[in-house]
Amino acid sequence: MYALVDCNNFFVSCERAFQPELEGRPVVVLSNNDGCVVARSNESKAMGIKMGTPFFKVKYLVDQGKLVVRSSNYTLYGDLSARVMSLLSEVAPKLEVYSIDEAFMNMDGVPDGDLPGICRDLIVKIRRWTGIPVSIGIAPTKTLGKVANHFAKKYKGYRGVCVIDSYEKMRKALSLTPIGDVWGVGWRGAPKLKAQGVETALDFVSRPSEWVRERMGVTGVRTWSELQGIRMVEEEKEEKRKSICTSRSFASMISDIDELTLRVSDFAGKCAEKLRKDGTAAGTVGIFIHTNRFREDLEQYYPNASIRLDVPANSTPEIVGASLKALRMVYRPGFEYKRAGVIVADIVDAGSIQQTLFGFDSGTRDRDDRISKVMDMVNTSGKNVLRLGTQRGGHYADGIRREFCSGLYTTSWSELIEVR
Repeated sequence: MYALVDCNNFFVSCERAFQPELEGRPVVVLSNNDGCVVARSNESKAMGIKMGTPFFKVKYLVDQGKLVVRSSNYTLYGDLSARVMSLLSEVAPKLEVYSIDEAFMNMDGVPDGDLPGICRDLIVKIRRWTGIPVSIGIAPTKTLGKVANHFAKKYKGYRGVCVIDSYEKMRKALSLTPIGDVWGVGWRGAPKLKAQGVETALDFVSRPSEWVRERMGVTGVRTWSELQGIRMVEEEKEEKRKSICTSRSFASMISDIDELTLRVSDFAGKCAEKLRKDGTAAGTVGIFIHTNRFREDLEQYYPNASIRLDVPANSTPEIVGASLKALRMVYRPGFEYKRAGVIVADIVDAGSIQQTLFGFDSGTRDRDDRISKVMDMVNTSGKNVLRLGTQRGGHYADGIRREFCSGLYTTSWSELIEVR
């Protein structure tokens, strides 16, 4: 059996874990640069606030005291996610982390009758130790686990745990599940199926497999089989990323080359850090800078450029240096730039890099690698304490506006909760 553990309204729950005064109040969390709503409490959902709503459209509710808003605090969310996953790993024979707030526990070998009790104890422990409420759906396949989790989250009578372990329960659950809520179908595939008279998951599995294959291909047949308790989706194998991009929209437009240099250096430094974390190196470093496409009164310019490295690299000095070289190739004065980014590609394993025979300074490479390792050790707090001279530092290291950001309660000594 699989047990799908899903953190309820995760970003909002992270905020409430350290701000109990937010319990029971409508709360939303905003995207980067405080742009739009990316997480909602049940109370804010009841107010009709939709995912993706631009912040300016609900700001009046904040001004009236009817809505609480928080900026994204990914350092806090990531740390609490790691704590939740750590607790799950103590129980699950095999754990597959699916996203920052979801994980599949493969409970094969654990007696089915013991699973509800184990999971309810786990819910209590996670809430007590991290402050995060979770729901758990138990079923023989991952897709049915998603269905079960939906019921566990929606109906209080399940006390956080819903089990689909019989044919009768499966049929009842599928009859109550809209086709658009099925994992693998979603809002993109639902209209096509609804046009064919498929309104629920039960309608879907009632169709012949040939009918499903004709309209949805192999992927649709896999979902169709999973909904009937036949395992088709196995553990995901982690693959190395083929490219890494770090980009941001600026709070205000930038025309100065020196300011753009700071931003691009920040993005390049983040890419280099991610490469080292993955144990990989990049053979190509590219950048792009864009003007504001919504400002039709201004002249537009969307250039990009890339630099091919002689030897794949992951050190901050090398990646930043290449990105700035590319920036100088495309920068043109007189334009107001709204967005920029760095993309590293042609990624290979760092341990399998072949050095060039000529023109390569191994002493410089060794020095840059040592510098980068020291930077990683010092910057564990995520605050960019140690950086290159071309990078910005401190709270503004990533260039993101966070007007309503909460504290780094679990990762910064200076921002620990104060009890009075």
